[in-house]
Amino acid sequence: MEGNSSDSAPQTKSDKQDPSSIPSAVLDYLQPNYWDQRFSSEDNYEWLKDYSHFEHLLREHVKATHSVLEIGCGSSHLCEGLYRDGITDITCTDLSKVAVEKLQKWVESMGYHGIKVVEADMLDLPFGDGCYDFVIEKGTMDLLFVDSGDPWDPHPATVSKVMATLRGVHRVLKTDGIFVSISFGQGKRTSKSNGIKIVAPSICLLQEELEGEDYIFRTNFDENK
Repeated sequence: MEGNSSDSAPQTKSDKQDPSSIPSAVLDYLQPNYWDQRFSSEDNYEWLKDYSHFEHLLREHVKATHSVLEIGCGSSHLCEGLYRDGITDITCTDLSKVAVEKLQKWVESMGYHGIKVVEADMLDLPFGDGCYDFVIEKGTMDLLFVDSGDPWDPHPATVSKVMATLRGVHRVLKTDGIFVSISFGQGKRTSKSNGIKIVAPSICLLQEELEGEDYIFRTNFDENK
Protein backbone atom coordinates (compact mmCIF):
# COMPACT_ATOMS: atom_id res chain seq x y z
CA MET A 1 0.00 0.00 0.00
CA GLU A 2 1.53 3.26 -1.07
CA GLY A 3 0.64 6.80 -0.16
CA ASN A 4 1.19 9.53 -2.72
CA SER A 5 0.90 12.72 -0.74
CA SER A 6 1.98 16.27 -1.35
CA ASP A 7 2.97 16.37 2.32
CA SER A 8 5.44 13.62 3.08
CA ALA A 9 5.45 14.23 6.84
CA PRO A 10 4.28 11.20 8.85
CA GLN A 11 0.86 11.29 10.49
CA THR A 12 0.60 10.69 14.22
CA LYS A 13 -2.17 9.14 16.22
CA SER A 14 -2.62 12.07 18.55
CA ASP A 15 -0.27 14.93 17.77
CA LYS A 16 2.68 15.98 15.66
CA GLN A 17 6.04 14.29 15.91
CA ASP A 18 8.15 15.48 18.83
CA PRO A 19 10.69 17.91 17.29
CA SER A 20 13.42 16.45 19.49
CA SER A 21 13.00 13.08 17.75
CA ILE A 22 13.72 14.48 14.28
CA PRO A 23 17.31 13.62 13.29
CA SER A 24 19.80 16.31 12.31
CA ALA A 25 20.59 14.38 9.13
CA VAL A 26 18.59 11.87 7.10
CA LEU A 27 21.38 9.29 7.37
CA ASP A 28 20.80 9.21 11.13
CA TYR A 29 17.80 7.02 10.36
CA LEU A 30 20.29 4.26 9.54
CA GLN A 31 21.96 4.43 12.95
CA PRO A 32 20.69 1.96 15.62
CA ASN A 33 21.64 4.43 18.36
CA TYR A 34 19.25 7.00 16.91
CA TRP A 35 16.31 4.61 17.20
CA ASP A 36 17.27 3.39 20.67
CA GLN A 37 17.45 6.96 21.95
CA ARG A 38 14.21 7.89 20.24
CA PHE A 39 12.26 4.88 21.50
CA SER A 40 13.54 5.37 25.04
CA SER A 41 11.42 8.53 25.30
CA GLU A 42 8.71 7.89 22.69
CA ASP A 43 5.59 6.03 23.82
CA ASN A 44 3.66 5.95 20.57
CA TYR A 45 4.13 7.31 17.07
CA GLU A 46 2.34 6.25 13.89
CA TRP A 47 4.24 6.71 10.65
CA LEU A 48 2.04 7.49 7.65
CA LYS A 49 -1.41 6.60 9.05
CA ASP A 50 -2.73 4.77 12.06
CA TYR A 51 -4.73 1.56 11.77
CA SER A 52 -8.12 3.27 11.65
CA HIS A 53 -7.33 4.78 8.23
CA PHE A 54 -6.83 1.49 6.41
CA GLU A 55 -8.52 -1.17 8.53
CA HIS A 56 -11.38 -1.43 6.02
CA LEU A 57 -8.85 -2.49 3.39
CA LEU A 58 -7.24 -5.12 5.59
CA ARG A 59 -10.36 -6.78 6.93
CA GLU A 60 -11.07 -8.47 3.60
CA HIS A 61 -7.68 -10.16 3.71
CA VAL A 62 -6.80 -10.86 7.35
CA LYS A 63 -8.96 -13.18 9.43
CA ALA A 64 -9.28 -13.81 13.16
CA THR A 65 -7.70 -17.25 12.70
CA HIS A 66 -4.62 -15.87 10.93
CA SER A 67 -1.12 -15.66 12.35
CA VAL A 68 0.24 -12.16 11.72
CA LEU A 69 3.80 -10.85 11.58
CA GLU A 70 4.50 -7.12 11.83
CA ILE A 71 7.95 -6.03 10.63
CA GLY A 72 9.43 -2.93 12.24
CA CYS A 73 6.88 -2.17 14.95
CA GLY A 74 8.89 0.61 16.60
CA SER A 75 6.53 2.56 18.89
CA SER A 76 3.50 1.92 16.69
CA HIS A 77 0.35 0.42 18.19
CA LEU A 78 -0.75 -1.19 14.93
CA CYS A 79 -0.97 -4.51 16.75
CA GLU A 80 -3.65 -3.05 19.03
CA GLY A 81 -5.95 -2.37 16.09
CA LEU A 82 -5.47 -5.90 14.76
CA TYR A 83 -6.03 -7.37 18.23
CA ARG A 84 -9.25 -5.43 18.72
CA ASP A 85 -10.43 -6.79 15.37
CA GLY A 86 -10.17 -10.29 16.82
CA ILE A 87 -6.68 -11.31 15.65
CA THR A 88 -4.81 -12.67 18.65
CA ASP A 89 -1.84 -14.51 17.11
CA ILE A 90 0.42 -11.51 16.41
CA THR A 91 4.20 -11.25 16.39
CA CYS A 92 5.73 -7.77 16.35
CA THR A 93 9.40 -7.35 15.48
CA ASP A 94 11.94 -4.56 15.57
CA LEU A 95 15.71 -4.27 15.35
CA SER A 96 15.78 -1.98 18.40
CA LYS A 97 15.98 -3.81 21.71
CA VAL A 98 14.65 -0.67 23.42
CA ALA A 99 11.53 -0.65 21.21
CA VAL A 100 10.95 -4.37 21.75
CA GLU A 101 11.22 -4.18 25.55
CA LYS A 102 9.02 -1.09 25.71
CA LEU A 103 6.28 -2.51 23.46
CA GLN A 104 6.35 -5.82 25.33
CA LYS A 105 5.73 -4.04 28.63
CA TRP A 106 2.89 -2.02 27.07
CA VAL A 107 1.27 -5.13 25.57
CA GLU A 108 1.39 -6.87 28.94
CA SER A 109 -0.02 -3.81 30.73
CA MET A 110 -2.94 -3.77 28.28
CA GLY A 111 -3.64 -7.47 28.76
CA TYR A 112 -3.23 -8.25 25.06
CA HIS A 113 -2.51 -11.95 25.42
CA GLY A 114 -1.22 -13.57 22.25
CA ILE A 115 0.84 -10.60 21.06
CA LYS A 116 4.54 -11.44 21.05
CA VAL A 117 7.32 -8.87 20.59
CA VAL A 118 10.62 -10.11 19.17
CA GLU A 119 13.96 -8.44 18.43
CA ALA A 120 14.65 -9.21 14.76
CA ASP A 121 16.26 -7.85 11.60
CA MET A 122 13.97 -7.63 8.57
CA LEU A 123 16.93 -8.63 6.38
CA ASP A 124 17.21 -11.95 8.23
CA LEU A 125 13.90 -12.95 9.77
CA PRO A 126 14.43 -15.60 12.51
CA PHE A 127 11.29 -17.60 11.75
CA GLY A 128 10.59 -20.90 10.07
CA ASP A 129 9.29 -21.37 6.55
CA GLY A 130 5.57 -20.92 5.97
CA CYS A 131 4.59 -19.99 9.51
CA TYR A 132 2.55 -16.80 8.94
CA ASP A 133 -0.71 -16.15 7.09
CA PHE A 134 -0.22 -12.41 6.94
CA VAL A 135 2.84 -10.12 7.06
CA ILE A 136 2.60 -6.34 7.31
CA GLU A 137 5.07 -3.46 7.45
CA LYS A 138 4.36 0.26 7.72
CA GLY A 139 7.17 2.59 6.70
CA THR A 140 9.89 0.14 7.71
CA MET A 141 11.15 -0.76 4.24
CA ASP A 142 11.35 2.95 3.40
CA LEU A 143 14.48 3.00 5.58
CA LEU A 144 16.24 0.88 2.96
CA PHE A 145 15.99 3.82 0.55
CA VAL A 146 17.51 6.47 2.84
CA ASP A 147 20.89 6.15 1.09
CA SER A 148 19.66 4.62 -2.18
CA GLY A 149 20.51 7.56 -4.43
CA ASP A 150 17.91 8.01 -7.15
CA PRO A 151 14.78 6.18 -5.88
CA TRP A 152 13.89 5.29 -9.48
CA ASP A 153 17.40 3.92 -10.09
CA PRO A 154 18.64 2.79 -6.66
CA HIS A 155 22.12 1.62 -5.82
CA PRO A 156 22.66 -2.16 -6.21
CA ALA A 157 23.22 -2.41 -2.44
CA THR A 158 19.74 -1.01 -1.86
CA VAL A 159 18.20 -3.42 -4.36
CA SER A 160 19.97 -6.29 -2.63
CA LYS A 161 18.57 -5.33 0.78
CA VAL A 162 15.05 -4.88 -0.59
CA MET A 163 15.13 -8.25 -2.30
CA ALA A 164 16.54 -9.91 0.84
CA THR A 165 13.61 -8.52 2.81
CA LEU A 166 11.05 -9.62 0.23
CA ARG A 167 12.55 -13.09 -0.05
CA GLY A 168 12.44 -13.40 3.73
CA VAL A 169 8.80 -12.34 3.80
CA HIS A 170 7.99 -14.76 0.98
CA ARG A 171 9.74 -17.56 2.88
CA VAL A 172 7.88 -17.10 6.18
CA LEU A 173 4.48 -16.74 4.50
CA LYS A 174 2.23 -19.74 4.17
CA THR A 175 0.97 -20.80 0.75
CA ASP A 176 -1.49 -18.11 -0.39
CA GLY A 177 -0.28 -15.88 2.45
CA ILE A 178 -0.50 -12.10 2.08
CA PHE A 179 2.11 -9.37 2.46
CA VAL A 180 1.02 -5.75 2.91
CA SER A 181 3.53 -2.91 2.66
CA ILE A 182 2.41 0.63 3.54
CA SER A 183 4.95 3.07 2.16
CA PHE A 184 5.82 6.66 1.30
CA GLY A 185 7.11 5.36 -2.02
CA GLN A 186 5.48 5.13 -5.41
CA GLY A 187 5.43 1.88 -7.35
CA LYS A 188 7.40 1.10 -10.43
CA ARG A 189 7.38 -2.21 -12.26
CA THR A 190 10.84 -2.18 -13.84
CA SER A 191 14.08 -0.33 -13.41
CA LYS A 192 17.70 -0.48 -14.46
CA SER A 193 20.49 -0.06 -11.95
CA ASN A 194 24.02 0.19 -13.32
CA GLY A 195 23.08 -1.95 -16.28
CA ILE A 196 21.22 -4.52 -14.17
CA LYS A 197 17.55 -4.90 -15.10
CA ILE A 198 15.27 -5.29 -12.10
CA VAL A 199 11.87 -6.81 -12.79
CA ALA A 200 9.28 -6.45 -10.05
CA PRO A 201 7.23 -9.51 -9.06
CA SER A 202 3.76 -9.90 -10.47
CA ILE A 203 1.22 -8.17 -8.23
CA CYS A 204 -2.45 -7.34 -8.18
CA LEU A 205 -3.49 -3.76 -7.51
CA LEU A 206 -6.51 -2.36 -5.72
CA GLN A 207 -6.49 1.41 -5.58
CA GLU A 208 -8.29 3.26 -2.84
CA GLU A 209 -8.48 6.93 -1.93
CA LEU A 210 -8.14 7.89 1.71
CA GLU A 211 -8.67 11.48 2.79
CA GLY A 212 -7.54 12.90 -0.53
CA GLU A 213 -4.45 10.67 -0.77
CA ASP A 214 -4.05 7.89 -3.33
CA TYR A 215 -3.24 4.48 -1.95
CA ILE A 216 -2.39 1.31 -3.80
CA PHE A 217 -3.28 -1.91 -2.04
CA ARG A 218 -1.20 -4.78 -3.39
CA THR A 219 -2.01 -8.42 -2.81
CA ASN A 220 -1.00 -11.87 -4.10
CA PHE A 221 2.77 -11.33 -4.04
CA ASP A 222 4.38 -13.95 -6.27
CA GLU A 223 8.19 -13.91 -6.31
CA ASN A 224 8.41 -16.51 -9.08
CA LYS A 225 6.69 -14.50 -11.81
